[in-house]
Order: sequence, then C-alpha cells, then structure tokens
Amino acid sequence: MLYDVGLTIEYTYARSAAAGRHALRLMPASLPGEQRVIAASIGIDPKPDELVERRDFFGNAVTTISYRAPHTEIIFALQARMERTGAEPALDISPRLDQLAAEIEAVRTLEPTAPVHFLGASPRITPAPAFHAYAMATAKPGMTALAAIEAVGRALHGDMRFDAEATTVDTPPLEAFENRHGVCQDFTHVMISCLRALGIPAGYVSGFLRTIPPPGEARLEGADAMHAWVRAWAGVDVGWVEYDPTNALWAAADHIVVARGRDYADVAPVKGVLRTAGGQTSEQRVDVVPLER
Repeated sequence: MLYDVGLTIEYTYARSAAAGRHALRLMPASLPGEQRVIAASIGIDPKPDELVERRDFFGNAVTTISYRAPHTEIIFALQARMERTGAEPALDISPRLDQLAAEIEAVRTLEPTAPVHFLGASPRITPAPAFHAYAMATAKPGMTALAAIEAVGRALHGDMRFDAEATTVDTPPLEAFENRHGVCQDFTHVMISCLRALGIPAGYVSGFLRTIPPPGEARLEGADAMHAWVRAWAGVDVGWVEYDPTNALWAAADHIVVARGRDYADVAPVKGVLRTAGGQTSEQRVDVVPLER
C-alpha cells in the first residue's frame, strides 16, 4: 500500500525563547519486509542554528536541533511517501507462556531487538500488582504467547474507554488503567505493563494510522493523528509482532512505523529544553492519504 503522509507540529511560546535544543523522532522508518520510505523530508521553521542527524540505540532516526537566537514559535513539517507491506500474524507457532522464559534466555545477545530489553521496568513503565492480576486473569492456562498477546489487547479494548480529554502525555499508566480511560498512548502503556507482567517482552511503537471514513462520507483532511501501539516478542519462531489495543487489531498495512522503543520516553516525537518563561501551546495536524497504484 502506498501512502502520502503529512505531519505539522506547531509550538507557540507565551514569551520569546532565548535558546532551545530539541530531539525529533518524526521520520518514518525503513524496515525491510515491512515498509519503505520512497521520499521524505522534515521542514523546520525558523531554521535552527545547528542540526545533526543520528540513530539512537533502537535504530530510530533522530534529528537534533538547537537555537541560539530568540524565537516565539517553532513549526515542524514532515512530508513522506511510504510503501507499507506489513501483515498480521498468519500462523500461531509461538510457545506456551510457561515455555517462553526458556526461549528468551536462549537469545544470547544484547542487540537492540533482544527481548531482554523489554521485560522489566523502563522510564514510563513501573510494575504494579494491578497489572499482574489483570494479566493473569486474562491469560488462560495453556495459552500460547501469541494468543495471550491478542487476549490482553482485546480485553483492554473492551474494558478501557477512549477519551481524548481524560489524560495528558505525562499521565502514569497505572492511573489511566485504574480509571479505565485514556488515549492510544495510555492503551499502549497499559498493555505493555500487562504483557511484561506475564513475562512477555513488550515495547512501544509510535507512528501513523490510516483512518477510513464511514461508508458514504468523505475523508476529512487532517483527521488522522499520530498513533501508538504495542510490539511484543512471541518466541524464537514468531519473533516480534505488533498489536493495536486502541482498535483491537493486529498492526498491518494501515499502520506506518516511525519509531520503536521500550515506552514513550524512547520514541517521543519531540523532546527538548527551552530557555524561556511562561507557557506554551501546541497544535498537531496529520494526513495519511492512500494512493492508487
């Protein structure tokens, strides 16, 4: 599937910022066998005084920029043409949950995709008895790892309510889980917490999701948004799979990957510091437009 992806993020400051430094994870990933970047660029206004491109530990593209002159706003604008070919799991050949630990131990590497990095606590994920109890009640005896991943995702989709006003980017996963509402970031963090409680390595994926309008209705420009979903390890033979608990489905051709990490802290689209006083406002607009071949 071919897509044109457009993203604009605009920050406006109440008072002029004398200086700033930001790390951007906005560029879609090129992933062999999953998706390909045909062409892409990131526009930045005002032009930064310094710009450095690099890769982080997990292989995500990072653009680091800095400003030394006063400015009252920053606009980031991504334009990309993508080919997405990923598919949902076709066959469950994953081990039973009670066999998964042995397969994790057999992976003798610390490379970025090693499952050991995605088992314990991480910057935004803290183990809690509530996650363990919920996961254990959801995963049935004898379940395979792949079946457990889907079961937890479907259960959370049914038990949590999507509410764009209920949480902020800093809301702890346990708070969102206890209140049973949140946005895609919250659904994803809660599912990661539950899977890790079961001993299933799990991480965070940021990206874009194609939205399909109801029959007979026109697609709304700018109606799409940056999205988040879960990446989980289902054993040596299956490897990594991706599940979207917000929509109760396996991530496939409609999900475009930008960055992967342990949780949101590893993949935040924009992270940085400013020398300023007062507040700021932000606005985000996203378009994911499918193209006819």
